[in-house]
Amino acid sequence: MITEFLLTPVCAVTAEDTLPNAALWIKGGQIAGCFAEGELPAETAHLPRIDGKEYFAVPGFIDLHIHGYAGFGPELADPQALLNMSVALLQTGVTAFCPTLYCAKPAEMERLLKKLVPAVGKETGARILGFHLEGPFISPKKPGVMKPQDIAPADLSAFTRLYDAAEGHMAAVTLAPEVPGIEPIVAFANQHAIRLQAGHTHATYDEFLLGAARGVTHVTHLFNAMSPFTHREPGAAGAALMHPGISCEIIADGVHVHPDVVAFLRTVKPVENIVAVTDALLPTGQEKGPFIANGEEVIFDGGVWKRKTDRVIAGSALTMARAFKNLVDYGFTLPQAVQATSANAARLSGLTQQGRLKEGARADIVLLNSRFEPVQVFLNGEQIKNGFTS
Repeated sequence: MITEFLLTPVCAVTAEDTLPNAALWIKGGQIAGCFAEGELPAETAHLPRIDGKEYFAVPGFIDLHIHGYAGFGPELADPQALLNMSVALLQTGVTAFCPTLYCAKPAEMERLLKKLVPAVGKETGARILGFHLEGPFISPKKPGVMKPQDIAPADLSAFTRLYDAAEGHMAAVTLAPEVPGIEPIVAFANQHAIRLQAGHTHATYDEFLLGAARGVTHVTHLFNAMSPFTHREPGAAGAALMHPGISCEIIADGVHVHPDVVAFLRTVKPVENIVAVTDALLPTGQEKGPFIANGEEVIFDGGVWKRKTDRVIAGSALTMARAFKNLVDYGFTLPQAVQATSANAARLSGLTQQGRLKEGARADIVLLNSRFEPVQVFLNGEQIKNGFTS
């Protein structure tokens, strides 16, 4: 295995700039430097080179909200399914992700976490950053496709059992900040560095801001399953739009949120607080049906997964690479798309060595062709082919 090489020439897209004909110096799994044409240090002259001509090099994608991919996901209650998901995601350019659990009764979520935890640290593909719990303390008025009977009242003892079951690997929890009795859960999450996300919420504008003041400063799939923005009651969506310090997920598939609204978001919100996610369901990327998500059969229709029984949108079929392309199509610059698909998620997750093409960062790199399709992935400096390290 080659541990030191140059990736050049390549169009390197950083969170700040686009560098045509650049050179990335990879050494010991890290980026030793990102250089413009003609600026390579003399000591790199002898290094082997990998040709990236006509490709864009971007940091590995980070997906903070995903339920499954290629027929694998946490709902299968099998650690091997998570490991398979990790390998499959790597082929799409994702180098780190948060497996996301659907809302379920607390005891069921606890059981599921205990079954899944053994996978963490054993992945050979995309790194598991920790689990994202979408519930169970959400609003029954905004369930989305969550099962209403599984929504639970706020209960700190139940949440501490979930925390214990995750064995330190709970990365985030989506909750409704207006739910009665939620304050102790918010305080506990703050004390244990768990990212608090407002979602599936019917909060008024004032209720949302009170939650933000307590630490619920990130928003789950903005605009979807939340109180809308109107001129007399701005709601949760309005609070997220109007307060720059509140960060937000966005499902950039063009269906969950209209493309022009995604473009509008970029004009009213600091780009560093916009995080593209897929919220993809387990059958995304699966070749043969039947297609099952959260125990229900779904069909692919109009670019999204819909419940077969009533044609209600059940979730996304997005990939992060497609989200990157869509953001660019919607008016984001290439560096802004890098921020939204990698750098911002890394910062929110406390990852100081991921999400950027800069000296000292992990060499998690994706090469995209002119259609922004992933053609090559480097994971910690290792060139990946067909799901296996070359």
